[in-house]
Amino acid sequence: MRPNRLREIWARGEAAVNGWLAVPSGFSAETMAHQGWDSLTVDLQHGVVDYQAAVSMFQAISTTDTVPMARVPWLDPAHLMKIIDAGAYAVICPMINSAEDAEKLVSYTHYPPMGTRSFGPIRGLLYGGPDYPQHANDTIVTFAMIETRAGLDNLDEILKVDGLDAVYIGPSDLSLALGCTPTFDYVDKPVAEAIEMIVRKATEAGKIPGIHNGTPEFALKRIEMGFRLVTISSDARLMAAGSQQVLGTMRAGMPKSGSGSY
Repeated sequence: MRPNRLREIWARGEAAVNGWLAVPSGFSAETMAHQGWDSLTVDLQHGVVDYQAAVSMFQAISTTDTVPMARVPWLDPAHLMKIIDAGAYAVICPMINSAEDAEKLVSYTHYPPMGTRSFGPIRGLLYGGPDYPQHANDTIVTFAMIETRAGLDNLDEILKVDGLDAVYIGPSDLSLALGCTPTFDYVDKPVAEAIEMIVRKATEAGKIPGIHNGTPEFALKRIEMGFRLVTISSDARLMAAGSQQVLGTMRAGMPKSGSGSY
């Protein structure tokens, strides 16, 4: 089976740099993948991406060595099994609030006897290779999002679940859950303390900690804290930021009306 580069990066003690895809376009995903991201996550929860678009985006990502990931809409076996069948090599599941939730997540993403995943890797077989069924359980990475009070309260039990590879922090939802303003980087003190607790406990439990960031500067700080997967912005936000930079330079440098320059 095709190796999962995320696992290789982590085995070297390094951190993976993850991009985020909210735009439902194969060409956009292909362009992002060719920039050298370690992984790219297709967002089916808050992005405007449906399943068919996600398949096209995975096909585009597969033209490179970038690892195809997906965030599913919810802890639902149909969503999880179908997106892994489509070729996702890692899945992020939102709103994991208890050990029971984490156990379900592991079950839905692993074949028996470890889990209850139904067999039918229609595109996963093409991407992973003919021995996909024998190695999928050990290759695909499963992230549980910790972003609620319940998730924090039950963190120790969640981290004990066998087969759960990693946890992922959504700072905005975590901020809302703690009564703070939703943001990525400059979080309020209660959120900062929760983030520090999560990365510490995840590391102690042997789980990979991941987090969403707004800027590369903050992502580098998160790596220093111990995070092993950092997401920076998204395709839509990067497109907007690049356009703003270009237009800001143009508007500032163009002759003013009535200046006689034309």
